[in-house]
Amino acid sequence: MSESSLSLAATELPELYDYLLKMILIGDSGVGKSCLLYHFLNDRSVEFASTLMRLPSSLPPSSTMSGVPASSSKTLKVQCWDSAGQERFRSVTRNYYRGACGAVVVYDITSRRSFESLQSWLSDARALASPDLEVVIVGNKVDQEDERQVPYLEASRWAQEHGALFVETSSKTGENVEQPFILLARAVLLAIESGKLDPDKTGSGVSYGERALRRVSSWNGSLSGSGGKGKLFGKCC
Repeated sequence: MSESSLSLAATELPELYDYLLKMILIGDSGVGKSCLLYHFLNDRSVEFASTLMRLPSSLPPSSTMSGVPASSSKTLKVQCWDSAGQERFRSVTRNYYRGACGAVVVYDITSRRSFESLQSWLSDARALASPDLEVVIVGNKVDQEDERQVPYLEASRWAQEHGALFVETSSKTGENVEQPFILLARAVLLAIESGKLDPDKTGSGVSYGERALRRVSSWNGSLSGSGGKGKLFGKCC
């Protein structure tokens, strides 16, 4: 799947989406979390924002999911949460983690201490959000290559060993700043379509959007008009 097939759609798509999901940004203070979010949201500086993303579905169009025919792409409404400096005092609350299905965990490639803190951040996230949390590890500040303290291969291997994706970025130059969010959204969508994440399950961090509900309703209606067999999930339509 080429990256060109992925698209951000904060201003292009209607307010209809298939899934709503929550992403959190965590990591030591000063590693560049807020700047990453700033660039991703098209130069908007906020502690919380949502944007729409359209991603290709991993399911063939002819397949079904929960009895609903799959489409070739899905629209996700992504809620992005920034810890807004709470991490300076190690006061990131349980509520911040609750309901998250994905985490962008950031360290500074020029600070080994911030890299060594990843284990603590990841453990907290999986304990307080979900053990099935999808994670992208981000090594920020690649524009300061001369001051690098954490080799790329070491960090990449660490991420792989901890079941996370990995990418390096520069929130100063804008290099790769969209990639962590695209990778994370794609991982969450794959988890939904493979059955690992259930939007019907409380606390999964994912819920159905209006478009998905309308699709169920539309398909439901077409069944009701075909021979009177209007049954879905064993319940009356």
